[in-house]
Amino acid sequence: MNRPANALATMLDHTASISITADGAIYCAGAWTLDQLADLERQIGMLPKTLTGAILCDAATITALDTGGAWLLQRTLSYFERSGCTISLNGLSDDFAALMQTVARTWSQTEQIRPLPHPGRLERLGRYAATAGRQFSKALAFIGETAIASGSLFARANRMRWRVLLYNLQIDGLNALPIVGLLSFLMGIVIAYQGAEQLKTFGANIFIVDLVGIALLREIAPLLTAILVAGRSGSAYTAQIGTMTVTEELDALRSLGISPMSLLVVPRVMALIIALPLLTVFADAIGVFGGMLIALNQLGVTFTEFLNRFEYAIVLRHYLIGVGKTPVFAVIIALVGCYQGLQVSGGVDSVGRHTTISVVQAIFLVIVTDAFFSILFSWWEI
Repeated sequence: MNRPANALATMLDHTASISITADGAIYCAGAWTLDQLADLERQIGMLPKTLTGAILCDAATITALDTGGAWLLQRTLSYFERSGCTISLNGLSDDFAALMQTVARTWSQTEQIRPLPHPGRLERLGRYAATAGRQFSKALAFIGETAIASGSLFARANRMRWRVLLYNLQIDGLNALPIVGLLSFLMGIVIAYQGAEQLKTFGANIFIVDLVGIALLREIAPLLTAILVAGRSGSAYTAQIGTMTVTEELDALRSLGISPMSLLVVPRVMALIIALPLLTVFADAIGVFGGMLIALNQLGVTFTEFLNRFEYAIVLRHYLIGVGKTPVFAVIIALVGCYQGLQVSGGVDSVGRHTTISVVQAIFLVIVTDAFFSILFSWWEI
């Protein structure tokens, strides 16, 4: 048999190789070990896909062989045998031959293992339902634990983390005033401008007050403020608590006998319950002011006329309904943000994933809750 000219160099540098000689034999050389498998895989991919007849595999110059190399060699020989040829393996040392025999005995069992079939629609539905059920159960347990911790802190007010509460009031309330005011002002302008174009057609300029007042006070301002807070504060809750979970700060708190619920969750929930209604009142005032400017410029409705009509047309219940929904929105945003932060596990990539989930879930639940309130108030005719 004619071996490649570089066989001696291959043995000297222990570089693993596999090739087919001119007379059709398979020639294996070098160290067939785990660190050489990637290179061997590339060489095997360049070999002919099919061989015929009786083929000799010369492995006399294999200098090292471990389980990974033996498995790859057995896989290669079995592949060619399935293409219709007969292969005889020669030249292995006694130790290497014993290892190949061990791999060959288990190879037939390995080939019998088939991948699991792709789950059907019913199975996928069942898995999804089971996962959703577990998540729902964990969420209910979290809500119950939060309620118990809140009741305990209310019963013993001296245990409340007042400094944490005031800090979150500043971050989630005071620092949010600029962005809430800007977007509310722009929203008031947009609503008034779009309404003015239609009202001018019918000569009903003064009804711009009803449009801006009811839309902003009852629906737009509370919902817009809640969505902004969900994206701003809810995501911050998840990122902060999630980072503490990754860095094992929560485990350190528990080892010191400090409840994460009383230190991290309850103060944030209470701070948001206080801050969100106040932000909504601020958004109401700024949004109405934006509508007043458009009413003056587009319809000629002066500030005095606007305020006189506002006092007559906008009854107190519209304002109370808008502000009254915000504590519910605040509880939803805070609980979702803290819950997703506590669900973080693994590395920092989990923090980003759960932060995204937190924002999406909070905004979705806020909108669903607002729709529920609208249907409920419609039934009650208020």
